[in-house]
Amino acid sequence: MTVFNKHMLGLVFLVASVFTSLQVNAALEIEISGGGAQQIPVAILPFAEPAGIPSKDSLHEIIAADLKRSGLFRVLDTRGMANLPTAASQIKYAEWNALQAQAMTVGHVESLGGGRLKVTFQLMDVLKQNQLIGMDYQIAPTQIRATAHKIADAIYEKLTGERGVFGSRIAYINKIGKRYTLQVSDADGYNAQNVVSSNEPIISPAWSPDGTKMAYVSFEKKKPIVYVQSLTTGDRKIIANYKGNNSAPAWSPDGSRLAIVLTYGANSQIYTIDADGGDLRQVTKSNAIDTEPAFSPDGKFIYFSSDRGGKPQIYKVASGGGDATRVTFDGAYNLSPHFSPDGRYLAYIRNDGGRFKVALQDLSSGQVQLLSEGAQDESPSFSPNGRVILYATKVRGRGTLAAVSSDGKVRQRLSESTGDVREPAWAPLAK
Repeated sequence: MTVFNKHMLGLVFLVASVFTSLQVNAALEIEISGGGAQQIPVAILPFAEPAGIPSKDSLHEIIAADLKRSGLFRVLDTRGMANLPTAASQIKYAEWNALQAQAMTVGHVESLGGGRLKVTFQLMDVLKQNQLIGMDYQIAPTQIRATAHKIADAIYEKLTGERGVFGSRIAYINKIGKRYTLQVSDADGYNAQNVVSSNEPIISPAWSPDGTKMAYVSFEKKKPIVYVQSLTTGDRKIIANYKGNNSAPAWSPDGSRLAIVLTYGANSQIYTIDADGGDLRQVTKSNAIDTEPAFSPDGKFIYFSSDRGGKPQIYKVASGGGDATRVTFDGAYNLSPHFSPDGRYLAYIRNDGGRFKVALQDLSSGQVQLLSEGAQDESPSFSPNGRVILYATKVRGRGTLAAVSSDGKVRQRLSESTGDVREPAWAPLAK
């Protein structure tokens, strides 16, 4: 069954039970290939840390892994260095110039009363021998990884001018055996938590714009129903439970409404509905299958997949309804639209000679670039800064997550060691 037909026919199933904030120990394993042409050489030095901090929570290793994963940094090997300073006053800049470091970090962790820790770090310009950033954080031991991601984000933003996303979260569906779980984890795959779990499939997770809620589809009542669930309290509410299938939720930019797909009449059409489940309005009216809605970042349009021209293509319609216009013309089979945060680009899936790949279209010029290299890629989702596209693919018959930079130069594969992973969704950054 094609990706398009899978979504069109509403093959979505039961969510049997809800588990909020259940810790999962398995993490996504990340393989990186490629890299930016102009990688910034940086030295990420070990922090002076008190005894008792687990090795997996080593600050400098987490920071280094984050920066490597972006493809924009060349993290220098410092293992052969005789002196590894932990404060700016200890730096011998000639040594780091010889290593060709443009920037370097130093830092330390202190134990405070009441089980608290103080993390201090400095980002130094090696050539100018001055400080670029200096910060300290007072945290609980459980916040070490989150703090490392914050530091990596600060380094990324200072050296690239763009906001970092290492402290963001992703959602995905993980199948282990016969059990399906909607999970939320850090962007590097650690700290995974279960949102809902079932012996039947779960599909279509969608983050609210403020990152506090998740919309998804379940078959808990023996038919596809759209739910919205709080990620803080676990409370959930039925948003769409109409005759036929209810599927493919997508949030409006202000979080007040969702676009959904209903077979309320005879075939799949796009509707919008208030986030509390009221005020249902039909948006598309056709004899075709219209599905996979995505709001434009300004909220004025809904882009969607449709076979109204014979084969699936992407169209757009005013969010209040009206005539639809075709968006994709390059390629005979395009579906699953997803916007970059700035609204300049549209990522989607193209059937390229029988291989489903991630494509990126510049909406102003119409130029299209194929970014992924898989045969069964699906569900593209932009990072909050627009730099990376997360998607699902298959390797040796098992679902896994992958990512590609928006310029196609850096590729990553994120594999769950024990599961079959699919349907990723990247959360917005906390405001």
